[in-house]
Amino acid sequence: MSYPQQIEKKVGVKIINAGVYGEFSSQGVSRLPSVLENKPEIVILCHGVNDIYFKHDVKQLKENLLEMINLIQNSGGKVLLAGISNFALLSKDIHAVYDEVAKESGVLFEDNICRIVLASNLLKTDYRHPNARGYELMADAFIDILNLPRTETAISSSRCYEYKKMKGMC
Repeated sequence: MSYPQQIEKKVGVKIINAGVYGEFSSQGVSRLPSVLENKPEIVILCHGVNDIYFKHDVKQLKENLLEMINLIQNSGGKVLLAGISNFALLSKDIHAVYDEVAKESGVLFEDNICRIVLASNLLKTDYRHPNARGYELMADAFIDILNLPRTETAISSSRCYEYKKMKGMC
């Protein structure tokens, strides 16, 4: 399950997953206005992995992220920016452009979870894509930073997982 599906399940609200596999940030800027027609209250902007991985111009990525943030905010939406790994050899640090964009725009910024997920082969399907457990951790991090209330079912499920974790069952 993707992180938007996980959030929907854990929080009990309708989530629109508007992510497009393999998209570059320039494509995201072009496509975003049609997504914003849905009038989302919150947008989790987790974009740019392909730009970074395929070594596109970082200056252009920054401009595209700032443009997407402006479009979202001008439509009345709140933005949570998710930092993406720099994909450098022997490093899973978040690319510096995300910190710059967060500081310049003043949006909420989650700068840790993608680094954690990409650092563990147990949390991803390949070099740059999370698996279901990785997406679950991302969902939990995004829920926490957005301070979203969890449904009772999700709380019970989470407690069950924590119990199993403590007992070494997962």
